[in-house]
Amino acid sequence: MNSRQMFLDQLRAGLKGLPRSVVEDILAEYTAHFDEGRAAGRSESDIAAALGDPARLAREVRAETGIRRWEDERNLSNALGAIIGILGLVALDLLVVWPVLLTIASVDLAFFVVGICVCLAGSLLLPLALINMIPGFEGDWFQGVLITLGMASGGASLMALCALFTIGSINLLVRYGRAHFRLLARANPS
Repeated sequence: MNSRQMFLDQLRAGLKGLPRSVVEDILAEYTAHFDEGRAAGRSESDIAAALGDPARLAREVRAETGIRRWEDERNLSNALGAIIGILGLVALDLLVVWPVLLTIASVDLAFFVVGICVCLAGSLLLPLALINMIPGFEGDWFQGVLITLGMASGGASLMALCALFTIGSINLLVRYGRAHFRLLARANPS
C-alpha cells in the first residue's frame, strides 16, 4: 500500500463517528494536498511526512469540528462534542508529551550540572597541579596539569552539548506548539 493510501486510511479511521459529509470533505482536502504535491514533483512519502501524523490530525479535526458546531449552534450536544474533542488533544499532551518532556529536561539539567561540577573541579585543581600539590601525582606535575585541563575542557564540552540539546528540544517544542496554533487559528478565523 502506498503512503498516500495509508495516510488517508489512518485519517479516515481517526475521523470515524463524524458526519459522513465532514469526513468526505476532509479526505478530499487532504487528497488535494497529495495531488498538488505530486504535481510539484514531491513523493507521496514526503507529502505524508509534511502533513504530519494522521491520527493527530484526526484529533485536531475532531476538536475543530466540535468547536465549529458549538459556534454554529449552542446546545448541550455540541458543547459535549467540543469538550470531548479538546480533551482528546489535552489528554495526549498531559499523558504523553509532558512526562517525556519533563524527563528529558531533568536528564539534560543533570548532565549540565555535572558538566559545571567537572569544569569547576578541573579549574580549581589546576593551580594545585602547577605547584605539584595534588595527592597521587607528586613528582609528575605535568600529568596533573593535563588531567585538570582535561577535566575543565570536558566539563565545558558537556555543558555545550547540553546547551545544543536544549536548543534542539526547544525547536521541536515550538514545532509541536505550531500544530496547536494551527488548530486554534482554524477554529477562530477572525
